[in-house]
Amino acid sequence: MGRGDKTLGVGAADNLKGKLSMRHIRRATKEDAEAVTNLYRELNTLSPVSILPERIDAVANSSNTFLLVCDDSGEIIATALLCLCQDVMFDNQPFAVVENVVVSANYKREGIGKSMMDYIEAFCLAQDCSKIMLQTSSENRDAQDFYTAMGYDPNAKIGFIKYRRYLSR
Repeated sequence: MGRGDKTLGVGAADNLKGKLSMRHIRRATKEDAEAVTNLYRELNTLSPVSILPERIDAVANSSNTFLLVCDDSGEIIATALLCLCQDVMFDNQPFAVVENVVVSANYKREGIGKSMMDYIEAFCLAQDCSKIMLQTSSENRDAQDFYTAMGYDPNAKIGFIKYRRYLSR
């Protein structure tokens, strides 16, 4: 599982709601743009979502940025963006930032978010990351509880955000 690998998929057969499905996590391709757009619209965002297939294609060729999707027999049911940030503090160890983790509302509470995060953690461990950082909305109690249950410490650091509209020009 090198940083430049194109295929990151792992298969898992699940028997959910009486149907057999084959779920795997893989890098998104430009063909996934509409599905990723729909998932991002499920986030509580203040800005309109605009996913460019060409941008997904560029990210798919990056050795440090991974747009992951959970593919359930051809249906994209979850996504997460993983960025490996090169650091100088700990020899050659990068650190990871996870953003935009979304599981389709139709598939919540089926363990998909946990599978995505387990996958991300295994990948980051294989890349020798020193840590994984992520943020969630201060109002999203379910997500906060989820990440805390996954072992993420909400009190380890304080995150600050300054959105583009407030940046000096």
